[in-house]
Amino acid sequence: MPVEIKELVIRAVVAPPEGAPRARAAAPDAAGQEAVIEAAVKEVLRVLKASKER
Repeated sequence: MPVEIKELVIRAVVAPPEGAPRARAAAPDAAGQEAVIEAAVKEVLRVLKASKER
């Protein structure tokens, strides 16, 4: 009996490379952080809308 995978969730933890300055990695700029959050929210909403259309 074949098994069909309908959804695959991949999670990752991103850490700064060894020897990277800690102060820079610990305090990212607010504008960059806002842009990342906005892009993530848009992508999540797009995926939810696409899943409802199926």
